[in-house]
Amino acid sequence: MPRIALYSLMVCVLALAAAVVSFVQGSWLGIVWVLMFGVSSNMTWFYWRKAQIDRQRAEAAARQSQSGCAGGPRA
Repeated sequence: MPRIALYSLMVCVLALAAAVVSFVQGSWLGIVWVLMFGVSSNMTWFYWRKAQIDRQRAEAAARQSQSGCAGGPRA
């Protein structure tokens, strides 16, 4: 998992904890934390998925170069 995805996952967990604490104390400020949780969870998913796709593309390119097929028409 890329480092930025781990950072956004930490923000996600901390925002969730802050939202719970805010709502338990009776503060409506927890709504801001819930929104922060949503944004950071989307960032985590995006960067994790991007890393997966990049890794799959790199593996496919390595397999293609090992097979000796350049992918283009031969003269």
